[in-house]
Amino acid sequence: MANIEKEKNIYSEITPQIDQWAKSALEADQIPQELYTKHNVKRGLRDLNGKGVLAGLTNVSEVRAKKIVDGEEQPCPGRLYYRGYNIEDLINGFENEGRFGFEEMAYLLLIGKLPSAEELQEFSEKLLFYRSLPTSFVRDIIMKAPSSDMMNTLARSVLTLYTYDDRPDDTSLPNVLRQSLQLISLFPMLSIYGYQAYNHYERGQSLVIHKPLTEGSIAQNILHLLRTDSSYTDLEARILDVALVLHMDHGGGNNSAFTTHVVTSTMTDTYSTVAASLGSLKGPRHGGANIKVVKMFEDMKQQVQDWTDEEEVSDYLLKLLRGAAFDHSGLIYGVGHAVYSVSDPRAVIFKSYVEQLAAAKGLEKEFKLYDMVERLAPKVINGERKMYKGVCVNVDFYSGFVYDMLGLPMELYTPLFAMARIVGWSAHRMEELANNGKIIRPAYRAIKEDIPYIPFNER
Repeated sequence: MANIEKEKNIYSEITPQIDQWAKSALEADQIPQELYTKHNVKRGLRDLNGKGVLAGLTNVSEVRAKKIVDGEEQPCPGRLYYRGYNIEDLINGFENEGRFGFEEMAYLLLIGKLPSAEELQEFSEKLLFYRSLPTSFVRDIIMKAPSSDMMNTLARSVLTLYTYDDRPDDTSLPNVLRQSLQLISLFPMLSIYGYQAYNHYERGQSLVIHKPLTEGSIAQNILHLLRTDSSYTDLEARILDVALVLHMDHGGGNNSAFTTHVVTSTMTDTYSTVAASLGSLKGPRHGGANIKVVKMFEDMKQQVQDWTDEEEVSDYLLKLLRGAAFDHSGLIYGVGHAVYSVSDPRAVIFKSYVEQLAAAKGLEKEFKLYDMVERLAPKVINGERKMYKGVCVNVDFYSGFVYDMLGLPMELYTPLFAMARIVGWSAHRMEELANNGKIIRPAYRAIKEDIPYIPFNER
C-alpha cells in the first residue's frame, strides 16, 4: 500500500523546482493583449463581435441565429438543421408517431438522407449487432484501471479498441463507417461499465454489470445498463432519447467537431480521432457546462429563501455575475451562447419535455425556479454588462436538470453528451475524408525578437 501511495505522489506532487519553472514559463509565454488587435488575430477563431471565422463548409448540420433584413444581419430565434431538416420538425415527426428517434437521426447524419422503414430496420439491426465488446475487454481494460473521470475511461477504452481492429488504419469510407457504427453502439457500455467499476472500487458500492439489451433503442439500453433493477418508464426513455438527438451535432464549428475535422485531415485512424474529440468535449468550457448548472442551482436553492420571489432570485443572479456567489467565476452557467442570442432551439424544444418529467417526479417547484431564472438571467446580465449581442439560455441549462431527475450520476453527464455527439463526430469525419481536403493548419505569427546565442559558460 505504501508503494502505491508513493507512486501516486510521483504523479501528483508539484515540487518547488517545478513551481519555479512554471513561473518562468509563464513569463516567457505571456503575450500582450494589444498585440492580438494590432496583428488582427481572431482569438478563438472569432472576431471582436463574436462572429466565427469561416474555416470550412459542411453538409452535416447548420446553426442559424441571424436573418438578413434590408441587407443587414439581425438576430432571430435560433434554428438547428440536420442535413437541411429543421430539428423541431424531425423530433415532432418521430415523437408524434410514437417512435424513438436516435437511430433514425443517426442514419440521417451519417448517410445523408431520411431512411425508409426498411432502411431504418437494417440500420438499427446493424447497430444492435455491434452492441458487443471483445471477450474479457470489460475485465482487462475497464475493471483493472478504474478512473474517477469517465471521459478518461472512455477515451482510454476507445484507443484500446484500435488493437482489436483488423483494419484500424484503413481510412476508406466503408471502413470508417463500420468503425463509426461500432463506436456509436459501444459508447454507452464503455461509459457505464467504467462508472460501475469506479463506483465499486473507489466508493465501495456493489458491482453491477448488465449485459446490453439485444433489442430496443440506445436510450432504453442506457437506462437498462445503468440502473440496478434495469427498470425505467416509457417517459424516462423517451426524454433521454430526445436529449440524445438534440446533442448529436451542432454544426462544424463547435470545438469538438472542429477537432474532428482537424485531426481527420492528418489522415490518422478513427480511434485516435475520436479520442481527440473526447478530449475536447471533456473540457468544462465545452461538455461539462451542465454539471456546473446543476451545482449552481443546488447552491441557489440553499441561498435563496423564497424560490418564488423574483427580487430575491435576481439578487442571487447579480451576486453570481459579481463573483460573490457559488464558484465566484462571475458566470451564470447555462445562460449565453457563442452563436444564439434570441433563443437556443434545443433549449426551447427540450423545455416542454423537462416540464413533463418534472410533473411526473413531483418537482414542479424546481421547474418553476428554472423557468424564472431563464426569464430573469438575460435581464440581469444586460443590466450589469455591456453585451455585443443578446443572451439566452442554452441546452445545458435544462439537460443537467433532466439527468438529475432521471437519477443519472453526475460522473456520466459529459459521457452522455459524448454518446450523442459521437454520431456528429463520425459524420464530420466522413465528410472530411470524402472531400479529401488539405491538412488543416492555420497560421500563427511569431512575435519574439531574435536573440543572439549565449555560450553555455556565459549564462
